[in-house]
Amino acid sequence: MRRRRQRMVLVALILAGVTGATALAIAAIGQNMLYFFSPTQIKAGEAPQAHNFRVGGLVVANSIQRDPDGLTVRFDVTDNLNTVTVAYRGILPDLFREGQGIVARGQLSHEGQFVAEEVLAKHDENYMPPEVHEALQTAESGGRMNAVAEDNP
Repeated sequence: MRRRRQRMVLVALILAGVTGATALAIAAIGQNMLYFFSPTQIKAGEAPQAHNFRVGGLVVANSIQRDPDGLTVRFDVTDNLNTVTVAYRGILPDLFREGQGIVARGQLSHEGQFVAEEVLAKHDENYMPPEVHEALQTAESGGRMNAVAEDNP
C-alpha cells in the first residue's frame, strides 16, 4: 500500500512538472510573436501600443527625410490606402529606396509614429514580403486584413 502511494505521488509530481513546463513554453512563444499590421490597420487603431509588431508597405516617393546626425531617417510607408510615418535610427539596407517594399519591426509612439528597431527591404525586383503583398492587395480591394503572427527568431 505504501509503495502504491509513493508511485501515485511520483506520477503527480511528473504531471505537475510537465504541466508547468508546457505553460512556460506557451508563455514564451506568446511573448515572441510579432504581428504584422498594414498602415490601414494602424490608422484604424488595431495595432497594439507599447508592444513590438511589424509594419510593411511601399516607401512613399519624396518622403525620406534624414536628420543632420546622418543616422536618423523618417519616411512614410503606404499600402496605397493609408500612410504611416516610420522613424529609424541606424543604417538602412542597401536596397532601401522610394517605391521599395519594406517591412519594419518596432513600436508605435504616442504621437502615432512608428519607431523602428529594424528595417528590411526586398532583395530583388520580383520579390515582395508576403505580408506587404497581401496588405497592398487588401487595400486595393477595399477589404480588411487580419493581423498575421510570426515567431520572432
